[in-house]
Amino acid sequence: MTLALGCIADDYTGASDLANTLTRAGLRTVQTIGVPADDLALPEVDAVVVSLKSRSIEAGLAVSRSRAAEAWLRGRGAGHVLFKICSTFDSTDAGNIGPVMDALRADCGEGAVLVTPAFPETGRTVYQGNLFVGAVPLNESPLKDHPLNPMRDSNLVRVLARQSRTQIGLVDLATVTRGADAVRARLAELAGKGIGAAIIDAVFDRDLETIGLVAAGHRLSVGASGIGLGLARALVSTGKVKSASPSGETGAAVGGLAACLAGSCSQATLQQITNAERIMPVLHLDPDRIIMGAGEVQRALDWARPRLGEGPVLIASSSTPDQVTALQARHGRDAAGHAIEQAMADIAENLVKSGVRRLIVAGGETSGAVVDRLKIPGFLVGVEIAAGVPVLRAVGAESDMLLALKSGNFGGGEFFSDALMLMR
Repeated sequence: MTLALGCIADDYTGASDLANTLTRAGLRTVQTIGVPADDLALPEVDAVVVSLKSRSIEAGLAVSRSRAAEAWLRGRGAGHVLFKICSTFDSTDAGNIGPVMDALRADCGEGAVLVTPAFPETGRTVYQGNLFVGAVPLNESPLKDHPLNPMRDSNLVRVLARQSRTQIGLVDLATVTRGADAVRARLAELAGKGIGAAIIDAVFDRDLETIGLVAAGHRLSVGASGIGLGLARALVSTGKVKSASPSGETGAAVGGLAACLAGSCSQATLQQITNAERIMPVLHLDPDRIIMGAGEVQRALDWARPRLGEGPVLIASSSTPDQVTALQARHGRDAAGHAIEQAMADIAENLVKSGVRRLIVAGGETSGAVVDRLKIPGFLVGVEIAAGVPVLRAVGAESDMLLALKSGNFGGGEFFSDALMLMR
């Protein structure tokens, strides 16, 4: 297998988003969980997205895992590697975007790296280096309140400069609109000044295509699924990849019991949970009782098992931002997050043992904990449920399963019912 594109994603839902984007653009794509074992049988594909759970861990560990993933991808022929980050650039001032970028840049000998989380299709644009969510700067949007990585500065040149060892420059929209040659010239100019990375503006899809053409001529880029879209279109338009069907086939129906788990505290997920209460039983867990080990996992399982035969159920640990802040004050941020993630993983593991074969998980950290616990090594990418969220079929797992892994802010109000309709 010789890859046209290798990708390293810093969380599992973001990896699914990227894999979905590449598939829609015509690249045959597989998502793996961690660096694949040598004996994992993968189909012939154009791109592999290696999913890591590295966004919020210690920076040194994120770097070592990302370097291992890059080495595996380069060993399979990937001339270009995309380090896929969240479209809200959520990362503390210590990292992990900057440290991982610095390490990958050093390993591949890149000059100046293009960096953008822009993805206009999902309302994320970058102008003059500032990240916008819809019409407002990131730091004025509800997304500023991520429970682990709150984002209070929308100027990405400043944000990345606080994390990286290299100087950070800007390729502005005026340059992007003049085309790929203008971007190449600006990037060469920055590299000549010793600048190692540049935030690049993107407001429209055509900007992503320009960025993709330039990035494809380099060995490394950093960004959200938007830059992945640009890279995929560049690979197809230049003939390096023969476009495949964008439908994302995952094979025969799986059937079996279905369940939903929600750990995200985003406004979008909270509304989706409220809407789901009209069509399925919903259990709201008590986060304090989870952290104190007061039997919430067993309560959830005792509640769910007799109901599964009648239809899907939803179990939620989600809370409002104010409730999350108060919870973290009582128990500590890391302790609270870890306890809740592991409780949701416990629930998922036992639901699968009870026959669940269709599983929907909302929240990046929750999805990572669940997939790790289920020991699923990879996924085939299927049809799109909502922008950035495909149906996934487990590869190399003990059970034949369909999953959907949703970033907190993704999907429409009826996401859970929409997903169940497509997961047969």
